Amino acid sequence: MQTSRPDWTGSRLSLTRQGATAIVRLFNPPHGYMDESMEYELTQVLDTLAAWKDGRVVVITGAEPGMFVRHYDVAILQKRAQAMIERGKSFSVERPVPRSAIHLCIDRIENSPLIFIAALNGTAMGGGFELALGCDIRLAQNGDHQLGLPELNLGLLPGAGGTQAMASLIGTGPTLFNLLTAKVFSPQELLATGLVSSCTDDVMAEAMHLAGQIEAVPSRACANIKRLVRNAPRWRHDEGMAAERTLFCDCMVDPMAQPLMDDVVRGKRTIADPPTPLKA
Repeated sequence: MQTSRPDWTGSRLSLTRQGATAIVRLFNPPHGYMDESMEYELTQVLDTLAAWKDGRVVVITGAEPGMFVRHYDVAILQKRAQAMIERGKSFSVERPVPRSAIHLCIDRIENSPLIFIAALNGTAMGGGFELALGCDIRLAQNGDHQLGLPELNLGLLPGAGGTQAMASLIGTGPTLFNLLTAKVFSPQELLATGLVSSCTDDVMAEAMHLAGQIEAVPSRACANIKRLVRNAPRWRHDEGMAAERTLFCDCMVDPMAQPLMDDVVRGKRTIADPPTPLKA
């Protein structure tokens, strides 16, 4: 898919803005591994996007055909493990390990009012797949791609939120099966699990179409929906219901909502018909 020239290009990713949609393309040829440089540059890009007043949607995808992010560089993980062993380190959940850059990035994606779409254009395992799980919506491209969290094959477990995100999305039983069998999915298999919302031959075209749909509706409603859904597993039922009715009223007083309701009242369209594009 043809796109405009990137606003910024680093050693591991690029940022392009088209209207109110930003496209972040990840790369690290020839293997496509995630590493410290990718984490650092993703942090920089999230800083830029946080200050982008006109932004609405962020699409994260791979720059190379067939490659989103293969997984975190195992050589780096092994080096860190050896250093911890030499220092006699031991670990307990009573003494939590501080968050690293990738954890902070995924937290920021979750808490941002922007809508993040992972356009899985190819292989995504381990940390790469966890980054996708951290996004609000996931789309996959057909092809001979490997996707999932097979860290158990290294004697490890997903360490960037994968256990929590997958369990939240598809439930405890399926997640335990997937992680304890180091399940690697094809794109179509991933669609069947519900971990992606669509599987197409051109995932970027699908992502940009979806971004256009989101741009056409008020930003306040989108941000409030994201906040409610993201927090639903954490809030008590009464807390979630209270937040929902409060943010419903917040949307009602949004000036951007008034003409959309007026169209339906006047019979220009029904609630099932999307509005014409409007500015966020």
